[in-house]
Amino acid sequence: MTNKAVIVFSGGQDSTTCLIHALTHYDEVHCITFDYGQRHRAEIDVARQLCQKLGVKVHKVLDTSLLNELAISSLTRDNIPVPTISSGEKLPSTFVPGRNILFLTLASIYAYQVQAQTVITGVCETDFSGYPDCRDQFVKALNSAIESGLDYALHIETPLMWLNKAETWALADHYNRLEFVRDNTLTCYNGILGSGCEKCDACKLRAKGLNEFLESKTGTMKSLSQKINLN
Repeated sequence: MTNKAVIVFSGGQDSTTCLIHALTHYDEVHCITFDYGQRHRAEIDVARQLCQKLGVKVHKVLDTSLLNELAISSLTRDNIPVPTISSGEKLPSTFVPGRNILFLTLASIYAYQVQAQTVITGVCETDFSGYPDCRDQFVKALNSAIESGLDYALHIETPLMWLNKAETWALADHYNRLEFVRDNTLTCYNGILGSGCEKCDACKLRAKGLNEFLESKTGTMKSLSQKINLN
């Protein structure tokens, strides 16, 4: 049986690093990008370009604009400013309610249709903005519900769940793709490629992790190898 995986792919640092990692572990990788009317719509074009550059044979862009009508967030509404500093609020305005519930469910339905055994997402609860749908507990609960609802054995894989941002950069570097990820991915909440606006939370977290990795490559690579299979 062909070992297939479906990746929820945004074209950002995390999902691109997951894709690079998956291409060495699976016979066939499918990428799904969701068009939900997001503020930084450039990510859709970036995702297409990255799939081409990395040789992904199947990349689908799915219209999920209904989410934009339901989910009020600074990533779905131009009149809500993107925060430049963490305010200490329980959930930042960049949280899109239900986004990962919807994306992982749709990716799992697609996986069922193409008979893939794995759905991969780049969510993480080590260095993150406090989104509840990025937590391990949520992913495991949804995975169980999806398996039950589809009557199909499917694993939602989260390679970055317990990695900090420095270790995520180390994973890209392990595959000699650090510069590629740094220059070609879009993480910025304001839709600016590469290092981004350098002001929003996403850019600051990304830059902090890169600096930490560059300052301690050996130590970070060691901690990475203890958390994830690099073979």
